[in-house]
Parts: sequence; structure tokens; C-alpha cells
Amino acid sequence: MFRLIKIVFNAFLLVLAVIGFNAIGGQKYVEAVKVSVTNFIQEHAFESAKKIGNFSNLNEEFQIDNAVNLVGYKAIIAEHKASGQKMVIVDSGKKPLLSQDDIKSDKIDKKLKNLAEKFKYQAVTVQDITVTSRGTMNVYGKQVPYAKFDAKVTKLPFSDISGVVASVTTSDGAEKLAISVSEKKKYSQLITNEFFKGVKETE
Repeated sequence: MFRLIKIVFNAFLLVLAVIGFNAIGGQKYVEAVKVSVTNFIQEHAFESAKKIGNFSNLNEEFQIDNAVNLVGYKAIIAEHKASGQKMVIVDSGKKPLLSQDDIKSDKIDKKLKNLAEKFKYQAVTVQDITVTSRGTMNVYGKQVPYAKFDAKVTKLPFSDISGVVASVTTSDGAEKLAISVSEKKKYSQLITNEFFKGVKETE
């Protein structure tokens, strides 16, 4: 009985503490801390992204979300804030994950499946990739070929995506893979073009 009273009393104290915390502006404090942490992460990501390219000319619609390491490759992840469309640039050093010839070839479907297999142990798995069209776009100031694809993904709120993949060799000889993806019904090539035309080589 005493133990039950103690538990109820502790719970009561916890409720009072939360009420008191909110009464003195605690919720605003939590929000302020969250904003500060988010800004810190984005600033760190932007600094890390400078090793992959110059993103200072990007339209304010875009933000660099993260700089990550994907199975040994440096990569940056950016987002179009209004739509949530994601753009990724993977720096594979001197060895291309996909070359421009691969993207123009008839075997691009198979090449993309092999690439997805390489990254299958990441948080999201990509399956059933189908190339639907091709074109060219501006990346790092160069006009390069891209392949547009549809695919299915796991571990996301939606399962169908559309996107494009392109390959570019920068003046330092490094190979970069440029990817843009979104939920299938929301994908926009205009957003993709706007983002990648703003990416320049690091001076």
C-alpha cells in the first residue's frame, strides 16, 4: 500500500513539474533548443558539403540536410523545402559508380539494379527499378545525360518513387553521381534542374 502511494505521489510530482515547466515558458525553451540543434546540424552539413561542391548559389528554396558516408563514399543530401523532394550527390573519387556511358547505354536498368544492390544495407532499400526516359541536365556547370526511373522503396511512408540519376566528372578528376528522387506522384524535373544548375565546383 505504501509503495502504491509513493508511486502515485511521484507521478503527481512529475505532472506538477511538467505544468510548472510549461507555465514558465518551458515549451518555448524546448522549441528554441530544437531550432538551435537543427541549425547546428545544417551548418555542420553545409561545411562538410563544401568538400563535394560549392552550394552557395543555391536558391533559398533548397537546404543542405546532411553530409553522410555511404559505404565509404562521401555524400550530401539536400531537400526542396516546399515539396520534400530530395537531391543527393555521391562523390566516388576516381572510380565512377555509374559513368555517362552507363547512363546512355541499353543496360542502364541492370546497372541501376546493381547499384541498388550495393547500397541495400542502408536505411532504405530500392527495388523494381525501371528506366522510363532519358534527357540531359546541367550539373557542376556541365551538360550531362540522365536516366529517369521509377522504383519501389521500403521503410518509407510511401512505396513508389520517381527520380533521375546522372554522372559527372569534375575538373579534379573526381566522379560524382547526381540523384534526385521524390514520391512518384510528386516528382518534379523542374525542381531537379533548378537545384543542380546551382551546384558549382569547389574553387
